[in-house]
Amino acid sequence: MENREAQNCKADSEKAEGSRITRPEEKLGNPQKTIQIIQKYGFAFQKKFGQNFLIDMHVLDKIIGAAGVTREDMVLEIGPGIGTMTQYLAESAKQVVAVEIDTNLIPILSETLAGYDNVTVINQDILKVDIKKLAEEYNGGRPIKVVANLPYYITTPIIMGLFESSVPIDNITVMVQKEVADRMQVGPGSKDYGALSLAVQYYAEPYIVANVPPNCFIPRPNVGSAVIRLTRHKKPPVEVKNRDLMFKLIRASFNQRRKTLLNGLNNSPEIPIGKEKIAAAIEQLGVPASVRGEALTLEQFARLSDLLEE
Repeated sequence: MENREAQNCKADSEKAEGSRITRPEEKLGNPQKTIQIIQKYGFAFQKKFGQNFLIDMHVLDKIIGAAGVTREDMVLEIGPGIGTMTQYLAESAKQVVAVEIDTNLIPILSETLAGYDNVTVINQDILKVDIKKLAEEYNGGRPIKVVANLPYYITTPIIMGLFESSVPIDNITVMVQKEVADRMQVGPGSKDYGALSLAVQYYAEPYIVANVPPNCFIPRPNVGSAVIRLTRHKKPPVEVKNRDLMFKLIRASFNQRRKTLLNGLNNSPEIPIGKEKIAAAIEQLGVPASVRGEALTLEQFARLSDLLEE
């Protein structure tokens, strides 16, 4: 049944950049081969790791194309699973470093990646890995590309951890829950607009490459997914005197979305500034006193931060 569903998988997408490579049927993007490997090792999917393996070659090609992977690149893959995307990456990149938390997958990866001498598998939690050190060791400190099919429960900590660290990154191309992808790219006034939208857009330019239905995975997730590419800004789109304060303001304003910006900031333990000073800064910003945080742009949050810093 999984096989029949996989054959009907159609990604709703725009054309991804990059040329396609014709791949033989024995690649893991082929659903039959994926099932064969899973059965051979008696692999049991673990909910705690959010494991859903991609079984659509068309989507895999789109991810590689969107990331713009070339023979000059080092790619960090987060959560390779049984090595499906890793095989595709290895054919396109100079070096692939795949970080997998599940020890049960390591013997499988040893088999599925045996034919590739440019792949290194690390059995660790990505949140505990020194990625900057990896970039230095495998890419001479030059910007790397990150590709991943991320577990939904840990998407935000991983992406923000990558951006907030000093790791040199060109772009991050990831499969995430569709709702999360939508949240990353929207602007003020949308119900999906929030702290994640502003944080991602401060660090990168988001672009949704493809919407991917549940039947493109084994096992099928309960929600739709999307591939999103986050191209790192060479320079942030706004200048701000105190970046930490700006993000505290953003978090505080969305923690209590239904409250006015003034009350949201005044109620936050992260903002040790008196209500009168906050009100004065909001007035200087030139927005109504009753404004909510969801109406402010990234530029306005940066300006508000500077006003409060003064």
